[in-house]
Amino acid sequence: MHTPTMTTQTRTSFQWRHPSWLRPGLIWFAFDLLVPTALLYVMLWLGSSLYLALLASAALSAVTALIACRRGTGGQRFAPYMLALLLAAFAISLITGSDRFLLAKESLLTAMAGFWFLGSIWTARPLTYQFTRPMIEGWWGRRLGLAGASWEALWEREPHFRHIWRVSSVMWAVATFTDAILRVVMAYTLPVNSVPVMQLGMFIVTGLLMQVVTNVYYTRAGLWRLIWEAANNNRATAQSAATPN
Repeated sequence: MHTPTMTTQTRTSFQWRHPSWLRPGLIWFAFDLLVPTALLYVMLWLGSSLYLALLASAALSAVTALIACRRGTGGQRFAPYMLALLLAAFAISLITGSDRFLLAKESLLTAMAGFWFLGSIWTARPLTYQFTRPMIEGWWGRRLGLAGASWEALWEREPHFRHIWRVSSVMWAVATFTDAILRVVMAYTLPVNSVPVMQLGMFIVTGLLMQVVTNVYYTRAGLWRLIWEAANNNRATAQSAATPN
């Protein structure tokens, strides 16, 4: 009796393929950065105390930080940074004082984020590099024609590429330090009831303004040209390798 055999091509057709935008870097970016923050607010929404919610988020970041260190990717993941920020937020939440002091103490966490950006320029990969890479390698990169470039190869090969990310991290550090100072000024000069709304508005404005400023800098510094050329070279190499002699 003849038993039909399934070819490799047929078996492959049944394999699930994840969408091209769903890259491992983007998954870890979401898990390291967004999941602990989401857990914090979900627990607060469910009625948990602030202290318990902060500790639970810190515990989750600690687990992912340990996994990253064991895999040897701790320097390119957000979990260690999130762990430090959450523990700092827990410590800050224990500080008591007047209403204006309680409003001003939020600037301590903003300042920590500034030190985070600034200190990252001496690490394996600056923070702005780590934040931007998952997005450009995914859906946005395909839309802009930037997908396919090897960021690690660019980092190793192009000193200017490394310089751009270090400068942009310093820019974000300056912005967050300025934000922290303005939060203190607001807390001690504006009516108490208006401070939280003004601080939230400043957070949104600062984020949007820095997106514009850094993207203008990236364009003038030639970042997109570097990535586009690397992507084109990789595509050309792949096409020539696939073309039969």
